[in-house]
Amino acid sequence: MASTLPSAAAPAAPATVHWIGEPSALDQWLVNRDGLPLALDTEFERVSTFFPIPGLVQLGLGSDYRLVDPGVAEQSVEFRRILADAEAPKLLYAMSEDLELFRHWLQLTPAGVVDLQIGAALAGAGFSVGYARLVETLFGESLDKSATRSDWVSRPLSEAQERYALDDIRFLAPMYQWVMASLRERKLDHALFEESERFATELSGQNDPTSHYLKLRGGWTLSPQQQAVLQKLACWREEEARLRDRPRSRVVADPLLIAIAERLPGSVRELSNIQGLPQPVTRRYGDKILQLVSAGREADVSDMPLIAAPLTRQDQAFYKQIKRVIVTAAEKADVPVELLAPRKRLEAVVHQRDLSAGLFTSGWRSEIIAPVREQLEDLLKS
Repeated sequence: MASTLPSAAAPAAPATVHWIGEPSALDQWLVNRDGLPLALDTEFERVSTFFPIPGLVQLGLGSDYRLVDPGVAEQSVEFRRILADAEAPKLLYAMSEDLELFRHWLQLTPAGVVDLQIGAALAGAGFSVGYARLVETLFGESLDKSATRSDWVSRPLSEAQERYALDDIRFLAPMYQWVMASLRERKLDHALFEESERFATELSGQNDPTSHYLKLRGGWTLSPQQQAVLQKLACWREEEARLRDRPRSRVVADPLLIAIAERLPGSVRELSNIQGLPQPVTRRYGDKILQLVSAGREADVSDMPLIAAPLTRQDQAFYKQIKRVIVTAAEKADVPVELLAPRKRLEAVVHQRDLSAGLFTSGWRSEIIAPVREQLEDLLKS
């Protein structure tokens, strides 16, 4: 993290912890927000379930903070409305798990979200900096994180839990002000909103069970037909995990899905011979798995996306060439190269020999690499 980051006065911790206990009271509190951005965080549990279990919602408007039970928040018409309102900024930090919670808990995809972890990276605080570390750097206050893994579902919460929960939103508004001041000065404020929206949209797209097989990177060695089998197996596993509300690995683990797709068993006996496959899985799901294997073997694979293979040695050398050029653009703009050009995006550019494959031909990324774009295009044509 840059040592030149300015420090600021820490927002005062509230003397009293305020809860909102009725949906109508939450509606009224949100209606009276006077155009302020909404600081937002959640606490949840997810140990032995597929879906996160909501435990608490923390909300802030300026220096006014509220704690809300999930049962109250889900009945609030205004809470649902403001979450879906693209014109009402919601301030979060490292928002991926919060957005996933809202999708499954409220069947709602929030709009107008602003991820201040992205903002901090664009503002020069470093890539993927933790909330507590940034709070300490900007405001000189050390946060007590001892309640992080505590029970957020049971009631009542302890005083330590309440204070921890409030700390998670207390610094978001002043952090937003610092981020925006830095980004406006560098004409990068639009990049924060654009990247936050893109990230949220990408997360929502990952919810499609039919594309989950693409996350199983170890399946790249499979033939297209075997990957068609893997696609059907991964899709079924995703739906089964959701139906039973169990982690994916508690249904069938990733390596075993790949092993089934590779072996293409045609009988329960062949299926049970796959090393490591638990007998309860064969007994419970054997017939279904064999049906999926058979359907995948007959599937049309002509237009099916395939799992990206690791870069060859030659491609790795080319990857390094491309990255060196992009690093110069990132350094000139004082933007972390990890944010500008994540490895997955650069690998897509190398595989396809096309800058658009990495989202470098539009939006804020296009602006940053503009000084080196011609050089990159020449490399891709060589």
